[in-house]
Amino acid sequence: MFTDWLELALLVVVGFLSGAINAVAGGGSLLVFPALLATGMSPLVANVTNSVAQGPGFVGAAISQRKDLAGTPRRMWLTTVAAAVGSALGCVLLMVLPGKVFDAVVPALVGLSAVLMAFQNTIRKWLGTPGEDAPDRTVLLTVGIFLASIYGGYFGGARSVILIAILVLAATDSMRRLNALKSWLGMIGSAVTLVVYALIAPVDWIAVLMLVPTTVLGGFVGGKLAQKLPSNLLRYLVVVIAAGVAIYMALD
Repeated sequence: MFTDWLELALLVVVGFLSGAINAVAGGGSLLVFPALLATGMSPLVANVTNSVAQGPGFVGAAISQRKDLAGTPRRMWLTTVAAAVGSALGCVLLMVLPGKVFDAVVPALVGLSAVLMAFQNTIRKWLGTPGEDAPDRTVLLTVGIFLASIYGGYFGGARSVILIAILVLAATDSMRRLNALKSWLGMIGSAVTLVVYALIAPVDWIAVLMLVPTTVLGGFVGGKLAQKLPSNLLRYLVVVIAAGVAIYMALD
């Protein structure tokens, strides 16, 4: 439980920053997780509370980027279903698997996402994808989003980083439109997470109520900013954040 106004102020600030960073590149929830630990929460409570609180930030980002979602209904539906089912499965796994699995797998997955983003053009050439007019790699896209969403349901930190890494590898479109889809899928996964965790996990709802308004505002502001950033800058922001998140989690 919170002991003074400094803890409350900390959650307000990191909530806004995490919402904005999630909308621009991903990984913002890694700011909230240690802040919740600093209030005295156990890692499990901090993890599920963080995951639930991040959801509204994706709503703000998805609304601000909604125009960039038009024109690809098949991709939209396939990835939405994969995100919903994968997130639900990840939530269940969190409650039944031992903590050692969490410690071993999560840093490696986040580090892999940084590599995927840094070398996406090389990998695309190796896979033979010619450019933005080519069809999506539908199987890779759907399975990748499903697996990324299992991760997101299991541990919400850096979910967006992994989602965008999968999207740029498997879907042929502009970075701006893929970033909008990332925000949409993050919103879907977070909605599922909220429902499942509300039923079976020890969520600290007071902390959630403190974080929700600022993550929404941060997500909206970040979504607008993402529309104005050059695609290359946006991609390298993701790489830097993903690498930092992986190092942080490996050393923690």
